[in-house]
Amino acid sequence: MQRYFLDEPVTTGQQLNLDATTYRHWVRVLRAEVGDQAEFVDSTAHLFHGELTRVTDDAATVTLTAVSTPAVELPVSVTIACGLPKQEKAEWITQKATELGVQHIIFFSGDWSVAKWQGNKVAKKLTRLNKIAAGAAEQAHRLIRPTVSYADNLAAVLQTPVTTTLVAYEESAKQGEQSALNQQLTHLRPGDSLLTIFGPEGGISPKEIQMAQQAGAALVGLGPRILRTETAPLYLLAAVSMVLELQQPR
Repeated sequence: MQRYFLDEPVTTGQQLNLDATTYRHWVRVLRAEVGDQAEFVDSTAHLFHGELTRVTDDAATVTLTAVSTPAVELPVSVTIACGLPKQEKAEWITQKATELGVQHIIFFSGDWSVAKWQGNKVAKKLTRLNKIAAGAAEQAHRLIRPTVSYADNLAAVLQTPVTTTLVAYEESAKQGEQSALNQQLTHLRPGDSLLTIFGPEGGISPKEIQMAQQAGAALVGLGPRILRTETAPLYLLAAVSMVLELQQPR
């Protein structure tokens, strides 16, 4: 069943006029007819079934019915902070990280970032990335649309209020460290928040590593192999799911 996000809270039995984007996609593109249903998630992350009850040439109305909300979100709030990647990798990271359960994505200009986001283009890039995140969240049938933001440097990223901060550090992997990530994840509890920092293609500078450690971040390896900048965040999210979802008793 198709899923759409709403920007406001709704109640069961409510008659809802579809916004232009949803109308165009569901009614015009997918050719929905009166009696068809879609899923709607309101701004408080509650799930509703919406039955199409009226269609005109430029508008449509659905009647909403609340349904039980499945446990589809990770038990902890995960933020990934990625040094600016080259080319279109930011879009790829945003889409795939959303599918894997991320709640917040921060792209930051690292000391060794090759890519640069010009100030007058940041807003346009973020608009596109947030749109990609919203679409991926609908397709993955999530209850939360992740947010995508930009930070000028790592110092700004480290101001993010979280329970635990990690830095994915390739030198840890090179040195054979394989247990720190698992130890950090197993200490998390439902409702905690996790920030994990990933370097760009050029890596994380020694100055940034020192800054992160002074802020209380732990250095962790992501297995014995060296991962690309666009692969590392996905490894982390998959590990979070394995440790905190799949290995937990139901």
